[in-house]
Amino acid sequence: MIAHLHGFFRSSASWRVRIALALKGIDYAQSTYKLRAGEQRSAAFLRLNPQGLVPALEIDGAVLTQSLAIIEYLDETVAEPPLCGTTPLERARIRAFALAIACETHPLQNLRVLNRIAALTGREEAGQDWAREVNHEGLAACAALLPDADTPFCFGDRPTLTDICLVPQLANARRFGVAIAWPRLAAIEANCLALPAFADTAPQTQPDYAA
Repeated sequence: MIAHLHGFFRSSASWRVRIALALKGIDYAQSTYKLRAGEQRSAAFLRLNPQGLVPALEIDGAVLTQSLAIIEYLDETVAEPPLCGTTPLERARIRAFALAIACETHPLQNLRVLNRIAALTGREEAGQDWAREVNHEGLAACAALLPDADTPFCFGDRPTLTDICLVPQLANARRFGVAIAWPRLAAIEANCLALPAFADTAPQTQPDYAA
């Protein structure tokens, strides 16, 4: 199975999909889009994803959008390793944690929101202040959502969708100056980054990386 990922090195949603593809052992080609230059709004890309957002994944003759939907598709079509849980309760808790990041934290600090805040306030730093706040609040909630068991990953002995969402969001938070004050989250991140699926897909390893 050869897939084609449309993304951007710094996009945390794109990184989520890169991690999932690596964990599933799926080979893929990449096309990259400079978000600040608006390349994701080109007519060619809008034919792939009318939202004008990355990532988009071409696979199995289809174009998939939205990182969590993409990852759930991969989980349903490639059985091992399971990423979204194996029981109804586990799946619900994993999705809740992932959605706390993907729906309640990440969208509030993405480029479109920060640009809008800067435009409304006339202050570039207002967007950065906002991003720090929402990242801190979101990560604090995620730390509280973790089960009490001291496992190497969020929900057990292997990475799941939760870890796939957490690690890129921690990188985002640091970019906005958030101190990672949750030891369990930091420990989980370290365990994830010890795995090639996380380390080898990180932004600084990507062909379009720019410091």
